Amino acid sequence: MYTFLAGIVLLIIGYFTYGKFIEKLFGVKESRPTPAYVNGDGMDYIPMSTPKNSLIQLLNIAGTGPVFGPIMGALYGPAAFIWIAVGCIFAGAVHDYLTGMISIRNRGAHLPELASKFLGKVMKHVVNGFAVLLLLLVGTVFVSTPASLLHLLADGRVALGIFIAFIFAYYILATMLPVDKIIGRLYPYFGALLLLSAIGVGIGLVVTGAPIPELSFQNFHPEGAAIFPLLFFTISCGALSGFHATQTPIISRTTRKEKEGRKIFYGMMIAEGIIAMIWAAAAMSMFNGYNGLNDILAAGGPGAIVSEASTTLLGAIGGTLAVLGVIILPITSGDTAFRSARMIIADYLKIGQKKFSSRLWIALPLFAVSMILTQIDFELLWRYFNWANQSTAVIALFVGSMYLYIAGKNYFVALIPGTFMLIMVITYILSQPIGFNLPMNISWGGGFIGAALLVVLFFKAAAKARANNIPLEVDVSDWKQAS
Repeated sequence: MYTFLAGIVLLIIGYFTYGKFIEKLFGVKESRPTPAYVNGDGMDYIPMSTPKNSLIQLLNIAGTGPVFGPIMGALYGPAAFIWIAVGCIFAGAVHDYLTGMISIRNRGAHLPELASKFLGKVMKHVVNGFAVLLLLLVGTVFVSTPASLLHLLADGRVALGIFIAFIFAYYILATMLPVDKIIGRLYPYFGALLLLSAIGVGIGLVVTGAPIPELSFQNFHPEGAAIFPLLFFTISCGALSGFHATQTPIISRTTRKEKEGRKIFYGMMIAEGIIAMIWAAAAMSMFNGYNGLNDILAAGGPGAIVSEASTTLLGAIGGTLAVLGVIILPITSGDTAFRSARMIIADYLKIGQKKFSSRLWIALPLFAVSMILTQIDFELLWRYFNWANQSTAVIALFVGSMYLYIAGKNYFVALIPGTFMLIMVITYILSQPIGFNLPMNISWGGGFIGAALLVVLFFKAAAKARANNIPLEVDVSDWKQAS
């Protein structure tokens, strides 16, 4: 299991080296007040401790992504380990840190507002639609997944619709109430459960000497599905996920100091990468090869893998806790997905959120649309979510690139992973049945040409933005903190 262990060690080293480099490159301002104080409203802008913010951020970005995605990505073999480690350090964690910190510098702004400022006003409308669509898909998927698991756990004795109604009721409360009432109180405990279950599975793999495959670029997928570009959409959370760009502003509004950003944003992405490595390793090693893994996935989905692996490695009690963790995970991302959607729409329409009625009339239509979407085939929703998710990641990385370019700093740290994923995003939608279903050679050509044209447009816009001296941050010099 050298590849598996080396991947985890690389992730940890990446936090202390590349994470520190990105922090220094961005330039933390110790004395600058954060939105938690400047915009304090007792609802969304509330200062909270670093441990609490970190665990909430981990649960916000995690969902079932670092569990289900790596399990399905394990069908590709050790190539999944490579993408998780490299993608997390150089793309995902950079993406999360830059979106979080740029949001802090701009009073907790969400991605559409940042895209408008740094990529042009037209992008505000495009990204706003993209972000709300993505969050609706996430919220809907994360209603269906835990409801189905609970329905199975109850052996069908409780109707699926009851579980869906129960989860929606919780989502409404979490979306409407101040961030410190439910999310701030419950999430740290849920985060601890997520970490303990993943660590338990990881230790179990090492103790039992699980036969985890070693480094190989060979495609082991039983169905012969191409590594490029499909792996990068199968494993998103744990490597790179645009959904995170919709979640980091929630915590950018509760962070007390800019110095805490590396732990909260970069660090929690690294933690998610470790969780993803563990579940990919479990899936690769425990089911008699890739054909056995494929058979179980076809029969019971990733949830069956989680249940079997958890029970085998952790016993009945530990296995049950791990399964409960997997049920909690999507719920704790679904609620913040709807909360983010409410905040994005409120920012877009410039509607204050102190009044309950102002929150209510934005939130209720979102839940109504989501309830309709639950009637659509889950697999179809998930495929569209994957593409929308990585497209959002590309936009966020280009926002980070523009910020660094205007600042006269090394923007390639964001532009290189952003351009790579841009090629994958265009190629994917051109080649897949949910898109244009074109032959792969034409799709690859379209991917490279389309990406090249958009990068040229980026440099033109970047040069203009630098010449116009676009302000990188909101001026808060006139703010005086209450004693």
